[in-house]
Amino acid sequence: MQPILIRDARLIDPLAGTDVRGDLLVVDRQIAAVGPGLTAPDGAMIVAAAGLPLAPGLIDAGVFRTDVDASVAGGITSVLLMPDQSPPLDDPALIERAERLGKPRLWVRPLAAATRGLNGRELAELALMKEAGAVAVATGRQAIADAQVMLRLLRYATGLGLVVIAHAECPFLTAGAAATDSEMATRLGLPAAPAAAEAIQIARDLRLAREAGAALHFACVSTAEGIALIRAARAGGQDVTAGTAPAYALLSDTALAGYRSFARLSPPLRLEADRLAVRAALADGTISVLTSRHDPRTQEEKRLPFADAAPGAAGAATLLSLGLTLVHDGLMGLPQLMALLSASPARRFGLPGGTLAVGAPADLLLFDPGAPWRIDADSLPGRAGNTPFDGLPVQGRLRLLLKGGERLA
Repeated sequence: MQPILIRDARLIDPLAGTDVRGDLLVVDRQIAAVGPGLTAPDGAMIVAAAGLPLAPGLIDAGVFRTDVDASVAGGITSVLLMPDQSPPLDDPALIERAERLGKPRLWVRPLAAATRGLNGRELAELALMKEAGAVAVATGRQAIADAQVMLRLLRYATGLGLVVIAHAECPFLTAGAAATDSEMATRLGLPAAPAAAEAIQIARDLRLAREAGAALHFACVSTAEGIALIRAARAGGQDVTAGTAPAYALLSDTALAGYRSFARLSPPLRLEADRLAVRAALADGTISVLTSRHDPRTQEEKRLPFADAAPGAAGAATLLSLGLTLVHDGLMGLPQLMALLSASPARRFGLPGGTLAVGAPADLLLFDPGAPWRIDADSLPGRAGNTPFDGLPVQGRLRLLLKGGERLA
């Protein structure tokens, strides 16, 4: 492959926590050298970065659709694919097939379904799915209601060295609900569930994980109470991590006004106090993963009465720009944001990438953090443009994207 020399970049290595000016050389799909004043090999492509940030390609740790165009537009080189597919990823052959879906432009890392058909009752063949390429095991869009099944899952996964990715909502409390129980839900007359549904599920799963000695990751945390439980468990030495999506740091349930079905998400948008708690948890590391939860829905699924609309939103194409909002707001610096978007998921799930170290795969992102644009749902790339951020002015544009040393954008 043609070598690539990226000159005069702001090198953001989130694994090392460094932010320095210099060059980076890519040879044979790997980072071959990093430092100032590198010499270009014969025939190399020269990219003049002019001081723009260069970081590892983003690892989107929890998407519900393999959407290559949207992922590339968002600077994503690798995704963890949730098992909620049709059919669910509960068989080794389906894991192998899912792994090939993004080729050659996107690394797809499948997540094994925790139970057969994601029915919450009978454990799936996790050992065989791990051999087939599954990088972790997930309960999918729903928590496992039966505590005995969840404990068996945690013990089984521990024996295989797999992290369990859990959905943090008590299904008995959230059944039939479309929003968080609040003044807004009452005014709109929406079926609602208490925000405590999240904390109740987190508390149970933390206790079961402690019993099993398991590694546990909550896919998307959105409430102050749930965050407090995770923070306490981490302080006590428990092997637990958490993720969230930009919507829970940037929006509250006031976005539901006017019955905007594009703002129907899973979990639902929370109160302002919860939004502020999410931001604080991102800043202090309690939440260590920022993911798009990319779940594009069709117009037929979204343009319905709010309670009948399917939950979920497109998020991959806007992940970088919405994440940069946290930097522009002064909540964190670029190295910390890039850790949330690449180094932390790589470390948690044992994936390649997330660093600019010599020998690391050449999955690289060069971007302009100050380039302005406006999110337009109708023009977003990928399968669907349903987003609660339609019309929002943002900053951050992709300038170069490499996957395995090959230029994608």
